[in-house]
Amino acid sequence: MIKPLIAIVFYLFVRIVGIIPFGAIYILSDVTSFFLFHIAGYRKEVIRTNLREIFPDMPAHERKKLVKRIYRNLADIFLEGIRAFTMSREQVNRRHRILNPEILDPYLEAGKSVIIVTGHYGNWEWGAFSAPLQTKFRVIGFYKPIRNKWINDFAKKSREKYGVTLASIFETSKTFEKNRGIPTLYLMAADQSPRSREKAIWVDFLGRETAFLHGPEKHSRLNNYPVVYVDIRCVRRGYYNLMLHLLSDEPSSLPDAEVTRRFAGMLESVIREEPAHWLWSHRRWKLSR
Repeated sequence: MIKPLIAIVFYLFVRIVGIIPFGAIYILSDVTSFFLFHIAGYRKEVIRTNLREIFPDMPAHERKKLVKRIYRNLADIFLEGIRAFTMSREQVNRRHRILNPEILDPYLEAGKSVIIVTGHYGNWEWGAFSAPLQTKFRVIGFYKPIRNKWINDFAKKSREKYGVTLASIFETSKTFEKNRGIPTLYLMAADQSPRSREKAIWVDFLGRETAFLHGPEKHSRLNNYPVVYVDIRCVRRGYYNLMLHLLSDEPSSLPDAEVTRRFAGMLESVIREEPAHWLWSHRRWKLSR
């Protein structure tokens, strides 16, 4: 009985946020940011520990400013994720622009699938809408199912409204096998900490030996699918430009873990340039070799 009630509350919250103009969303976001930081203390120690270890020489006053910007980004992404359920095509195309989708066209013409990799940087969630609207590919995005069946079904249906097909991360291999031979754009956010230490790919990332998910490496090399990194930049609140960068068009010819190293290197350069837009609240280095 509790789960259906939670789903109803979630649905009502989505509808309320959905009628709020985008400009007002960020007033609500500022309030949410204040609550997360000053009242709830949401993952405050995780964020501070991550920053101390990655930026040990950063002056305390600069780190304090960075923490506040990180919480503002967290609140923005949360509310933008909720607002996504009611976004129009025009809003998606205006607010989440892929600047160079044409680099994918030769692969589609050759009948090849492409793996798109990105990190939890900027607004990665809107990619489920912008990819099918702004590229010529059929698109499959991998997601982690929500335990509440009612919320999961609602979220999945809403996010598939502009053409993406969502597939569970627990059926990744099955999904690649099922769609082999059909030109497809696969969307993979690949900077989470993996569950398995044994399957992880270990590379240097932000100055630390870091475990990465093996999925993009495995499936790109197994199928020899080109791998493209999407660089998501916030140009102002609620507006993002996406630039596609080819990591490899022949992954099977590369040394082991090279695809992951290239992805990690690209993501690291973006984070170091503007760290506030990365998801510092997750326990990225909870695994050690």
